[in-house]
Amino acid sequence: MSDEPLVLGIETSCDETGVGIVRGQTLLVDTVASSVDEHARFGGVVPEVASRAHLEAMIPTIERACRDAGVQLRDLDAISVTSGPGLAGALLVGVASAKALALALGKPLYGVNHLASHVAVDIVEHGPLPEPTMAMLVSGGHSSLLLVPDVTNDVRSLGSTMDDAAGEAFDKVARVLGLPFPGGPHVDRAARDGNRIAIDFPRGLTTGRDMERHRFDFSFSGLKTAVARWVETRHRAGESVPVADVAASFQEAVVDVLTRKALLACKEHDVDHLLIGGGVAANSRLRALAEERCAKAGVTLRVPRPGLCTDNGAMVAALGAQMVSKGREPSDLGLPTDSSMPVTLVQA
Repeated sequence: MSDEPLVLGIETSCDETGVGIVRGQTLLVDTVASSVDEHARFGGVVPEVASRAHLEAMIPTIERACRDAGVQLRDLDAISVTSGPGLAGALLVGVASAKALALALGKPLYGVNHLASHVAVDIVEHGPLPEPTMAMLVSGGHSSLLLVPDVTNDVRSLGSTMDDAAGEAFDKVARVLGLPFPGGPHVDRAARDGNRIAIDFPRGLTTGRDMERHRFDFSFSGLKTAVARWVETRHRAGESVPVADVAASFQEAVVDVLTRKALLACKEHDVDHLLIGGGVAANSRLRALAEERCAKAGVTLRVPRPGLCTDNGAMVAALGAQMVSKGREPSDLGLPTDSSMPVTLVQA
């Protein structure tokens, strides 16, 4: 094995079949086959449809990744795969595929945490992570604040979502506004023509006793409900709904809470680097507000490019490469999947 391990990563936690190949800290290829169009007509991800799509896409996606990277499977030093959290059936497809590759090639297998992978992927874009780093992960299923002394074995949860995650709220509000699935990009696009202060939507868990008990936790269910009721009131009055203003005001409420709590965590834990990852990290307003507030607070902001924020194989390969480089023991071939794998468990 060279000093810079060549690792193939497989990601199948939801509706993206991702295969990435990383050499050390260098991304060689990030190949994704998405089944999002198959779920759009249902207004959300259908687990059985996602699992079937992974089965059909797995071999072609691995072959395409190797071809584009100019490597052979036998050249690999290790296989890395998301073992949780995620959809149970979807995870099984990825883990079974990774086990088959590892066994056939005689290569070590690393079953890794999906959330820790979202942190590790920034290494291939912006270099080694400062230790510790504060990480905020925002996606369809997760809104989490993490203190990360070592992404390969020491990730500490400071707070998480108590109901709807940020991405889930985006999807539900998009549905209320008649925007397509997935909601995040469409709400972001609509909000660009809207007034961010047109409607004063609530900021959950940010005042009084809630802030004392849930300092770094998130809640977006009340916000989602407030938007739905505001829109319903307009409909009942026979008035048109200013979609752009609603989208912009809703989005501002979300990113205000996210960035406010993230920077509070940085201050209280004396951390001067904030990393934002997960699908919602592609949101243009979140990036802009985080950059503005981090600059004022003297905190260095790290955000991967949008294509590396959504689920992908590159992030799994990046964490696997770090595992190999730091001499972590590989996972057993009896590696299980865990749909509710805690973020503090980096490796299965």
